[in-house]
Amino acid sequence: MMLVPGVVLGGSLALWVYSYLGYPAILKMLSLFRRSAVRSDRPSPLPRISITVPVYNEAAVLAGTLERILEVDYPAERRQILVVSDASTDGTDDIVRRFAARGVDLLRLPDRSGKTAAENAARPYLTGEIIVNTDASVRIHPEAVMNLVAAFADPSIGVASGRDVSVASLDTRANPGEQTYVGYEMWLRDLESRVRGGGIVGASGCLYAIRRDLHMHFTPEALSRDFGAALGAREHGFRAVSVADAICYVPRSASLRREYRRKVRTMARGLRTLWDKRGLLDPRRHGLFAWMLWSHKLCRWLAPWTLLLTVAALAALAPGRWWAAATLALCGVAALVTAIGWMWPEGRRLPRLIAWPTYAVTGNIAAIQAWIRALGGQGTAVWEPTRRGITSHPAGRASPRA
Repeated sequence: MMLVPGVVLGGSLALWVYSYLGYPAILKMLSLFRRSAVRSDRPSPLPRISITVPVYNEAAVLAGTLERILEVDYPAERRQILVVSDASTDGTDDIVRRFAARGVDLLRLPDRSGKTAAENAARPYLTGEIIVNTDASVRIHPEAVMNLVAAFADPSIGVASGRDVSVASLDTRANPGEQTYVGYEMWLRDLESRVRGGGIVGASGCLYAIRRDLHMHFTPEALSRDFGAALGAREHGFRAVSVADAICYVPRSASLRREYRRKVRTMARGLRTLWDKRGLLDPRRHGLFAWMLWSHKLCRWLAPWTLLLTVAALAALAPGRWWAAATLALCGVAALVTAIGWMWPEGRRLPRLIAWPTYAVTGNIAAIQAWIRALGGQGTAVWEPTRRGITSHPAGRASPRA
């Protein structure tokens, strides 16, 4: 009678351990024997680049973002800056027009249609050999763009992704759990980039660069272009890498509820993108990369479903197993802590002992809802940007490794 709950519990635990500990451990070992370095030599001559910023009602932060972009270490005559306004209604377009004399162009879409649709619409207007995609709510390190472009000196690289650094915004110190997760994700992408024949399975939506020919391919509006960029590059024989020195400062969400909604939206679009590119999951055709895609994305997205099975298995084992009863009690404590974190007043600092389990549990619940949304056909094309506030990090000319 106890065999089935034991198998369920063991299988669930094995999936979690593999997804978050086993997979990076294997990558670490592979990097010792199949090491691949990302080149960082400054290219000569410098290729022309296009920096795109899709926006929707970002008047509160856009001026600061454009000032930072204009400060990047890249010759003005070799770059194009294009802001794509997805039918903004809050004065965003007027802010962009004030920068016109400094080389910032505006493409306004007449109807709101979503981020991917806005990026698709911008393609005919791009003049660069390398397309750099970023977000209005982040701050780019002055050397980040040059470091991304330098990676393309390697002809095998089709996509170069920046390194997100999670920082507190000026108006809040909330949500430190997000900082831990972002740090883990960037470490994992760095490991994937070091393995010869591998590469990252998804680029950072906050900052990434892509070869023009790859960027010109149409992406359906319901899919994620940054995730799809890495997958599309692999389909065309290129690899995607993470560039450690291409730093992008990303303010943490002021609200756990907003972060939850962002995760649901992002993962639902990611699931649809993965289904569209499901051929890359075939290890007979894509070998090492298929294993990375299974491990980094699909296994991690499937793991939250085992939470329900785990609780059921523990409940079945609890009457005769003290450790199962104790673990079930800990699950109850985690649920209580999550409820406290969820109801925590927005803008107030969330204690780390509450923030970490709350972020972990809500993130997994968000994954389950994302599956339901993706499988149920609920729309995710029209995007509502996460209002992150203004970063408190100076993002100045300090060394990117600082």
